[in-house]
Formats: sequence, C-alpha cells, structure tokens
Amino acid sequence: MEKQPILVVDDEKNIRLTLSQSLKQLDIPVQTAVNGEEALQMLREGLFGLVFLDLKMPGMDGMDVLRRIKDDWPKVRVIIITAHGTIESAVEAMKLGAVDFIQKPFSPGDIRELAKSVLKRETLDAERTVDYFALIELAKRHITDRSFDAASETARKAIAADPAQPEAYNLLGALLEIDGNIFEAQKFYLAAMDIDPRYKPARANLKRTTSWKKSDNIDLGSDENEISFKKGAGNGIDNVK
Repeated sequence: MEKQPILVVDDEKNIRLTLSQSLKQLDIPVQTAVNGEEALQMLREGLFGLVFLDLKMPGMDGMDVLRRIKDDWPKVRVIIITAHGTIESAVEAMKLGAVDFIQKPFSPGDIRELAKSVLKRETLDAERTVDYFALIELAKRHITDRSFDAASETARKAIAADPAQPEAYNLLGALLEIDGNIFEAQKFYLAAMDIDPRYKPARANLKRTTSWKKSDNIDLGSDENEISFKKGAGNGIDNVK
C-alpha cells in the first residue's frame, strides 16, 4: 500500500498544493483532483492507497464520493478534510468507512503524521499484534473496516496489554457510546480519567455525555492526532460506520 499513490481531492487550489507539498517527504506519488467527478474518474483509471477528500465541494460533495469509493474500492482508505469544527455527517462518514478526519487549517506536519499513521495501520498483523500502541492502531483500523466487534475486542486487548494507559479506555467508551450504551461508556471515560485526569478526550466525552447538549463530537483520542466524529440521533452500531 505504501507504494500506491495518494489522491488529494479538494476544490481549493491552495489546499491541494499544501497537501501535495506536505506529503512529498513520504516518497509516495501524490495526484490531485478538483472535484468528486474527477476523483472517481482517476480511481477508475489507476490504483490509489489513500485519499484525502474534502467534505464540502461544489457538485458531488465528499459524502457522495466517499459512498462511491467504499462501494467500488473498499480497500482504499479515505481521510475526510473539513473546514467545520462540527461535522454534521461525520457519523455517516464513519459508517461508510472514513478512516480519519482533519480540520482546516492544518500544518504540513499534521498531514504527514496522519498519513503515516493510517498507512502504518495497514501493516499490522491482527494475529501477532500484542504491543499496546499497535493494538490501539489496529482497533482504529477495525473501525475503518466497519468491524466493530473486532474493534471492541482489540481495545480490550490493549487494556490488558497496558492497563495504565488511558486511550484504550476512552476508545472502548466511544465504541460503547456509538452503540447506544451511554452509561457503560461513561464508566470507561471515568476509568481513563482515573488513570490520567489531564487526558482531554475522555474529559470532553464525559462532560458531553453528562450534559443536556448532545450534539458535540465524540473524541476517539490519539497520541498525535485527535480523531473526532459526531454522534447521530440513532442508536446501534450499524448506524455508525
């Protein structure tokens, strides 16, 4: 997958240029498309391992493009680009298989680290992975593949591998919340905060789930990039990714 080109899809020229320049250091070919129609045509004509996809574009928007990509090229990983602090369609994007999100403005370093993290997940062997941080990345890959039971199991393995780290508890809490188990989710958010009271994702998730305002983002948390997505009105894991 590392050798397959990366496709950047954005109607803003400066964003396409910024991403292309930022990704050059990865020694992976980068191609660009100005809209969804052009992106789909490029995917028909060549192989891509990773797509950076703007959520809001004229004509065919990013959500429509994401649906087509996951239907026709399910192994292609898609990172959603958004200029909005809250993503109304983020849960739907996860249901369709978006691997990650990044918000404008972003730095070249943010782009490179996110791309490297996503690509690294593809090399993980589910049978042999026992390292805590590798298990966290594997759980996120399972979420991308819409394998939610496997994601939960892997998050629990991460907790067993290193019970003193907060991220696995927060990740498992997020999966439970997505599935509609709010009270169980809160227990894991609290467990993460017991380990590290300064761990912001768990603190934000706990505050949100105990507030009357239910429209804020669920934060999966990450060492290098905080991954957030918005919870929809429906319950059940099938309504998520």
